[in-house]
Amino acid sequence: MNRTMLEFPEPERYELREGPYYHFEISRRAFGQLLGAGLLLSIPVSRALAQRSGRGGPQTLAQRLHIGVEGDITVLTGKVEVGQGSRTELTQAAAEELCVSVERIRLVMADSDVVPNDGGTAGSRTTPSTVPSVRQGCAAARQLLLQTAAERFKADASTLSVRDGQVQGLGANQNFGYTDLAGEEEAFKRNVPRNVELTPTPSWKVMGTHVPKVGSREIATGAHRYPSDIRRPGMLYAAVLRPPSYGATLESIDLAPARAHPGVTAVHDGDFVGCAGPTSLEARNAVDAAGKTAVWKETTHRSSDTLFEDLRAAAGQRNRENTRGNPAEALEKGHRVLRATYHVPYIQHAPMEPRAAVAEWDGDRLTVWTGTQQPDRVRGELARAFQMPEARVRLIVPDTGGGFGGRHTGEAALEAARLAREAGRPVSLRWTREAEFTWAYFRPAGVMDLEGALDAEGKLTGWTHVNFNSGASALETPYAVPHVRTGFKNCDQPLRSGSYRALAATANTFAREAFMDELAAAQGADPLEFRLRHLENDRMRAVLEAAAAAFDWKGQWKAPAGPQTTGIGLSCGTEKGSYTACCARVRVDRDAGTYRVTDVCQAFECGAIVNPGNLQAQVEGCLIQGLGAVLREEIRFRDGRVLGARFSRYEVPRFRDVPAMKIVLVNRPDLPSVGGSETPIIGIAPAVANAMAHAVQVRLRALPLRDATWKAAGSDPNGG
Repeated sequence: MNRTMLEFPEPERYELREGPYYHFEISRRAFGQLLGAGLLLSIPVSRALAQRSGRGGPQTLAQRLHIGVEGDITVLTGKVEVGQGSRTELTQAAAEELCVSVERIRLVMADSDVVPNDGGTAGSRTTPSTVPSVRQGCAAARQLLLQTAAERFKADASTLSVRDGQVQGLGANQNFGYTDLAGEEEAFKRNVPRNVELTPTPSWKVMGTHVPKVGSREIATGAHRYPSDIRRPGMLYAAVLRPPSYGATLESIDLAPARAHPGVTAVHDGDFVGCAGPTSLEARNAVDAAGKTAVWKETTHRSSDTLFEDLRAAAGQRNRENTRGNPAEALEKGHRVLRATYHVPYIQHAPMEPRAAVAEWDGDRLTVWTGTQQPDRVRGELARAFQMPEARVRLIVPDTGGGFGGRHTGEAALEAARLAREAGRPVSLRWTREAEFTWAYFRPAGVMDLEGALDAEGKLTGWTHVNFNSGASALETPYAVPHVRTGFKNCDQPLRSGSYRALAATANTFAREAFMDELAAAQGADPLEFRLRHLENDRMRAVLEAAAAAFDWKGQWKAPAGPQTTGIGLSCGTEKGSYTACCARVRVDRDAGTYRVTDVCQAFECGAIVNPGNLQAQVEGCLIQGLGAVLREEIRFRDGRVLGARFSRYEVPRFRDVPAMKIVLVNRPDLPSVGGSETPIIGIAPAVANAMAHAVQVRLRALPLRDATWKAAGSDPNGG
């Protein structure tokens, strides 16, 4: 098992089990024949910074930060910024421990020549893993500052402190600050002590406050350079020939029509066909010309029309199952037993910026600028594809226009690098939106079977939850049930899929929380009271009560005698150490067969809050993105082709879809901080589904919850 799988053991990370995307047959042409492209961009730091640590974080101060002679402070991390706010959060962490303002911190992210190996940016691990690592390094630098000042001025280090980067407590006219450490190169080679004392939460001055997004002015004015914006001297632009359908293989192609275009380089290497030209239009025209000569062998392919039946039938051998008590007996003897099946389709990550890369060769060294959440993984893919040591590959990840778990692989980087090697010039490749919608991986589709048994008093006694294909995240129930069986069945699926924001917690929470409402309805119980009756986890109870209070659930809930114009619903869940609860209201137009989500209230708790403004934005973003899966988002496919691979036909939420939102951030300064960019997405789908069932008295068990489907389902409250 590779180290990436050890870091991310969740079974739904299908893309991490994939083999190399391309197997290039590299020619033996001399690297010296390739054109040089000038100096590589770098930062003025000591060579010690290029020594990269193993997974687990830097061991020396020099691997984490550098003090310049002008007093500038450069902090280094292998993490990336894809809109989740990690650049700001890590800058805050450094400023807090160094006792300086955030303006003095320059954060260098994901440049493999200079940064440490902090692991991939996924799994909400930046906050619980990398923030403490950055804090340790910076706290050690602060400690070094105090020790050095004490030695130089023969002072007691225990009486000294740091404010605004200057040592406090020295004698009159005695000044010492970080600028004075600039020449202490040997001191920065020391290991970072594991037990270095960090600033306690009650004493935070920078962390725990709202710091505006670092780089926001550049983003707002268009000055920021995303991977799509990178320019290099003499750069060409690329286009790639894609197969006509999934599973199609190229039997033959004639590149002569492409090479007839002036200034175009054309490549056919194994499964790869691409062109690089002076403009993206000329590259595209050249690819189209070659494509007309291509002979493809297409295969039969399953359709989304039979997706869920196909998944159930294609369950494989890699299954997981956990059992507590005797759920079979509990279900057999239950006073009331309910069974239901829920479905979620494939959906697209739909980032604002499609995959993009710029590749440049300088002799036997390769530099690639690309957007990825796994810099070390993509660097390794490039090294293997071109049969070269990783030390000769430099990977730079500019702040990127969205990720959501969809940027763990490096297809665009490999394609750009192959064309750049052939052309002998830098090459820029930007995937089209159609390519992103078709050839990137998707959030896995899934089928969830649930069973629940109630005793005569309405208490849950038995529970089973089996997930086909989408994954095991949040599969275990947070409710107190004595007899439980959960299972995950891996399936031979028709589309490429993998990580998505919160992984399968979106699917499993949707199914579990909708089913909890079905059980409550069977008892004639208030859904809130039914949940609280079965909750023993204090953190889950706290967010559920906070959301219900802010929404005024008790004042609004009333079991309807029949269909009505409005409905309310709620849900709660936990994933990756954080907790969320969501309440939603829908308004139904029965004549038109449409509905609208009008109000959402969500409470969220992720330990001690590092940046409340950014956390608020992340929760809001999660709600809007999660709403897309509720309203319309779904990948439809037939004959090996995605139907509607563009935003005009695949509708993510519009402004008109966004409900009024009330966010309740539950701060727990007594607990360690954990990630806040994933878990808030899991509650919106079941809350809306429950609100719809409350309004129309029809249970919809498949996403998206389309207009008029509730009318077609009839009046059976269980969706009959």
